[in-house]
Amino acid sequence: MSFTWPVALVLLLLVPVTLGVYLLVLRRRQRRAVTFSSLALLRAALPRRSRWRRHVPIALLLISLALLAVASARPQLTSKVPLSQTTIVLAMDESGSMCSTDVPPDRLSAAEQGARQFVNSQPNGTRIGLVAFAGFAELAVPPTRDRRTLDRAISNLTSNPGTAIGAAILQSLDAIAEVDPQVAPVGNAVMNAASAPSALSGGPGSASAVTHSGTKGKTRERGYVPDVIVLLTDGQNNRGIDPVSAAQYAVARRVRVYTIGYGTTHPGPLKCTPQQGGFYLDGGGFGGGGYGGGNFSNSGGGFGGGFGAGGLSQLVADLPPLREVSRLTGAASYTARSASELHKVFANLPKTIVVQTERREVSADFAAIGALFALLALWASARWSPQP
Repeated sequence: MSFTWPVALVLLLLVPVTLGVYLLVLRRRQRRAVTFSSLALLRAALPRRSRWRRHVPIALLLISLALLAVASARPQLTSKVPLSQTTIVLAMDESGSMCSTDVPPDRLSAAEQGARQFVNSQPNGTRIGLVAFAGFAELAVPPTRDRRTLDRAISNLTSNPGTAIGAAILQSLDAIAEVDPQVAPVGNAVMNAASAPSALSGGPGSASAVTHSGTKGKTRERGYVPDVIVLLTDGQNNRGIDPVSAAQYAVARRVRVYTIGYGTTHPGPLKCTPQQGGFYLDGGGFGGGGYGGGNFSNSGGGFGGGFGAGGLSQLVADLPPLREVSRLTGAASYTARSASELHKVFANLPKTIVVQTERREVSADFAAIGALFALLALWASARWSPQP
């Protein structure tokens, strides 16, 4: 418990002062007592009451004074409460590698199930948005409290070529900016970063060079906004702005980015369901469910023909950049190699994200209870008064 006006606690001295005056009055009464020759006559003259009852009114009055003195200092209680104004943007990878079967039945199905459980476990006041990304990032659902809309959108993710992790971070920041005036929109930074080589290399004029200087210290000093991004990916960035450069925009806006590196290091055959397959199934899928013969291609190497040089690496999460993104933004980075591990990660996220310290002033409570004890003191004094 803390106090807004702690100096007012000096009023607590009224309690011992009042008690001292009361004891002094009792002592003087004893000195003025009349001496009776017959104790039987004295007992007959006194009213029938317990000796302790005569002290009840003063005891109640002392409690009342103490409570009112504490109330005048404006006490505050500190507690951990859920953030009702939190916005969580869930950025989900829907690249072709999410059809890998190393996480049964496949990565995308297991991720969808974990994401739905995560969404439904959030407090009712929490707004949640969904960003789906593959070769580009798209806001699938703006931040909302409508869980049914989110469930349907998560269940309807479809695989597409490419993995634009950095663009997903920027798109998530823009989604948060729509509902939180504390967060400035990124605007056209996605297009600028995608078209300007310097923005990807971190050289002069890049997004990293422009926003990194001095932002980390400011983030620690000023704290974070309650809004967060939860990004899940099973591959490495091969489109647009790189994740670490994109993270600088989150640092400048004091938004934490929690990252989840998903999938094993030994990808299984790619088997998409008709709903998940997107346009791949029109061309026969990924080689009939295997690696060869597919038409998936990207800048890091093709999947067709049994994975070209560097192609297999596109199916494994690139963990170092994800860890750096979370470190820079003051969040945590996780890995999940199975559906059960992914469920555990999602289950732990709410404890980290949606709890804040809140101070509530309780001076009115102390004042009300103090007034009640004062009324009880008056009642007891009238009820058990020694006067006939």
